[in-house]
Amino acid sequence: MNFKNKTILLTGGTGSFGNCFTEILLREHEPKKIIIFSRDELKQYDMRIKFNNDPRLRFFLGDVRDKERLYRAMQGVDIVIHAAALKQVPALEYNPFEAVRTNIIGGYNVVTAACDSGVSHVIALSTDKAANPVNLYGATKLCSDKIFVSGNNFGHISKTKLAVVRYGNVAGSRGSVLPLFYKLKETGKMTITDDRMTRFWITLEQAARFVTHCLSIMGGGEIFIPKIPSMRVIDLATAIAPECEQIITGIRPGEKLHEVMVPEEEARNTLEFSKFFVICPQFHEWSRQLKIKDKTDTGKECPDGFSYSSDNNDWWLSVRDLRDMYANQQTAYETNRNTDSIWQATDR
Repeated sequence: MNFKNKTILLTGGTGSFGNCFTEILLREHEPKKIIIFSRDELKQYDMRIKFNNDPRLRFFLGDVRDKERLYRAMQGVDIVIHAAALKQVPALEYNPFEAVRTNIIGGYNVVTAACDSGVSHVIALSTDKAANPVNLYGATKLCSDKIFVSGNNFGHISKTKLAVVRYGNVAGSRGSVLPLFYKLKETGKMTITDDRMTRFWITLEQAARFVTHCLSIMGGGEIFIPKIPSMRVIDLATAIAPECEQIITGIRPGEKLHEVMVPEEEARNTLEFSKFFVICPQFHEWSRQLKIKDKTDTGKECPDGFSYSSDNNDWWLSVRDLRDMYANQQTAYETNRNTDSIWQATDR
């Protein structure tokens, strides 16, 4: 997609993804305006300083729970990236309706405001936890995913296209296991919930570039899932601190042994492309008429019984891969910016 002279709004824009996505847009594209919509004034101030008061940035205080505020923020907006969410599993189990208000009702507010305001493209960020959810966070994100997909029913009237991007663990993001492991390294003991545990692995930059790629090819109604490597959590601990004692503590409530991004039940609705999967909506007459704008890759149907899980992946990161990936980090909270960019946004 050509972002030149476009106005982009990022809900939850002060988060890890929002910072990375904003940096890529400002450095490599020529947007007219990027609106950072969030409720934390301090993080907005920090972001303003980080980007040297770039005149293309606008900071809009607001909450996705507030539909009226969203309507005001979306005036004249071309593209919306919905990254705002409550996602800390234990906190949401203790405060369940707060998760509903932000992740479900907030998602509905974004869809409604975008369609009514004439936004052309909307992408919502999801999580592997929305696939066969076992905790409230995953359940609310599953509901949100379905709201964004179904938004195309009335999005067709306003010409608004809506899609979802689902990916797994983001290296170095807030809430990632990396900061925890770096802190534990100082104690000489690494706690691991289960030595069988596996996770998908994607860097912030790869996640941001995948979103720009999906914007360029989406037809509306898709759930995009990148093909990314898996890693064993115990291998990550070994790569970061081989000298530390490893202590197995047991799986925590609401935690999965393996991440799933395409459940077996959704395989019959899934198309496989060379670098990603697309889950097509099940309950809409236009579900098999999706027109992904990629002339080089038409995709193929996945067979019944297929699933895309971190334990059945054919692409793995070894201890050496993980060690090399983070060998040149300067701080415990930075990811290596030199990883290969698998997805490059192109004009189509």
